[in-house]
Amino acid sequence: MQRRSFIGGSDARIIMGNDEADLVRLWREKRGEVEPEDLTDVLIVQLGTVTEDLNRRWYERNTGHAVKDVQRRLHHPIHKWMAATLDGLVDPGGAVFEAKFMLPWTFSEEAAAEKHMAQLQHNMWVSDARSAVLSIITGGGKWVELTVHADPLYQHLLLTAEKKFWRCVQDGETPRLFGVEAPRPRLEAVRMVDMSASNSWAEFAATYRRSRSAHQEHEGAKADLKKLVPEDAREATGHGLRAKRSKSGAISFELLEAADAPLQ
Repeated sequence: MQRRSFIGGSDARIIMGNDEADLVRLWREKRGEVEPEDLTDVLIVQLGTVTEDLNRRWYERNTGHAVKDVQRRLHHPIHKWMAATLDGLVDPGGAVFEAKFMLPWTFSEEAAAEKHMAQLQHNMWVSDARSAVLSIITGGGKWVELTVHADPLYQHLLLTAEKKFWRCVQDGETPRLFGVEAPRPRLEAVRMVDMSASNSWAEFAATYRRSRSAHQEHEGAKADLKKLVPEDAREATGHGLRAKRSKSGAISFELLEAADAPLQ
């Protein structure tokens, strides 16, 4: 009954999503026409529930940061129908902490951040936080920490969509999808990765090492050639090479067809 009185972070994901059936069901739940969906027998949801405490302790152990205000419910100071039941707040810093369990075979950091973007932005908006930490344990025994920053533009669109949805709850009008695309996640780099097992990395690394000295020699020669071009020259040519000066003063080079002409 209590969840009917506000829009929470998990609701935001549905409101900003692309499944109209889920949106209408949520609307009916908020209006008291149907009971909330029973997720007791949904294994992935239950795995997330039972691993939440482990997730939080693992995060604290690996980062040295504490997570406070676990399961604290906050309401927006102005829009009282906006609320967030937090997995916690990071101390120090006050970032929103969100613990998730995800399956490993389709996992990527970008997809994870995009999937939970609406919930994270909603919770940051309600709690007046500038960033959120997404702490993920995968079924493959992997732990990933992602930092997502508050996006004012997306939060404005989120607020607009939630206002429209809440108005539909109050007046009985069936809501429609809002069609807001989640922003491309700006992820903070937090990992060090060993690429020794990647054949592609090995190939490109070898090319980089082999061509590095030639590249440095090339850049050095280009810098020296630019110094030799007279200041009043619009163009300089010789030994199969042409230098051109643009109106802004920048000098560019091009090879001539007679590049193999004998030196004079």
